[in-house]
Amino acid sequence: MVNANSTHHPQGTATVLAIGTAFPPNVFIQEEVPDFMFNVANSERLTDLKEKFTKICKASEVKKRHLFLTEETLKQNPSIGIPNAPSIGARQNIVINEVPKLAKLAAEQAIKEWGQPVSKLTHLIFCTTSGFAMPGFDCELANLLDLPPTINRYMLFHQGCHAGGTALRLAKDLAVTNPGARVLAVCAEITIHGFHIPTEEHIDNLVTLAIFGDGASAVIVGKDPDLAAEHPLFEIISANQKLVPNTSGAIVSDVDESGFMVHLSRDVPKLASENAEICLQEAFAPLEISDWNSIFWVLHPGGAAIINSIEAKFKLTKQKLVTSRNVLANYGNMQSATAIVVLEEMRKQSVEAKMATTGDGFEWGVLLTFGPGMTIETIVLRSIPI
Repeated sequence: MVNANSTHHPQGTATVLAIGTAFPPNVFIQEEVPDFMFNVANSERLTDLKEKFTKICKASEVKKRHLFLTEETLKQNPSIGIPNAPSIGARQNIVINEVPKLAKLAAEQAIKEWGQPVSKLTHLIFCTTSGFAMPGFDCELANLLDLPPTINRYMLFHQGCHAGGTALRLAKDLAVTNPGARVLAVCAEITIHGFHIPTEEHIDNLVTLAIFGDGASAVIVGKDPDLAAEHPLFEIISANQKLVPNTSGAIVSDVDESGFMVHLSRDVPKLASENAEICLQEAFAPLEISDWNSIFWVLHPGGAAIINSIEAKFKLTKQKLVTSRNVLANYGNMQSATAIVVLEEMRKQSVEAKMATTGDGFEWGVLLTFGPGMTIETIVLRSIPI
């Protein structure tokens, strides 16, 4: 295998040229979440349910999260805090205003790092599971960033947790098939649509209340970078999506007048690990790689159980998924935005360690995301020395 620190000039394949992330300023400390949720719901009498929720929060491995939600938000929008109340309008008003703003912050970080004028951007991908609008959030973001009116836009609504991989795969395809393209792909999530106060009626919702957070991530992707002006971070070698047969009920989000209600099967971690194996085997066969500890891992941390299941299935050392665990601990599951946040956190480690962009010195790696369908996105990455 070629050493990641060897001379390498990335030509002919799509490359990640810049990364940006952003989070709401409001931070929830996980150990305080049960008291907050049951206080705002006036549900302190539900002691057994609170005890159950407290155990779920502790087992989640989440330490803190950034959330747009505040007690003031609920006071201003009382219907959101009433079980089954028609509140989708109130939720929509929040996300329509706030999701593009959060996306803008992440995109501006990526653009600043890229160091080129926005007039050179040719494509925009906007991905969110947080609400819907027409014109779409892509239009609003284009206006906020003053992007050229000729930019080619793609709007991905309500895809779920795997969509960070979907956006990166689409960015790769656009960059490869459009000479000179520079693609800005942004994922932004504010989970107010899926917030429901704890009730005995919706036990499934306790898990989402315990793990979901808000955040945004952005990447700029292009082929044949100008090495005098651009500084590529990763080559995107391949990107593939798999729809796992007979798993459509594993991850479900129902939409009605009271917002989104997510239902998660207990089998999700097992389904993720068992079906990821064939995805990795097929993706890395051309590289003759089968030692999964010889690559770096950018795993979407959908939950502690998914991380544990992948770690066990692939017999990974504890170090391999440390970054995914750290992102889960500090930010929770931010749905589509999460995988790129993991990639950025890994890159930050590399700057501190002064090694390859992965932070652990490995040349080849995988970005792996899971979501409704059940859908798996498998992206093979090659790190470029910093």
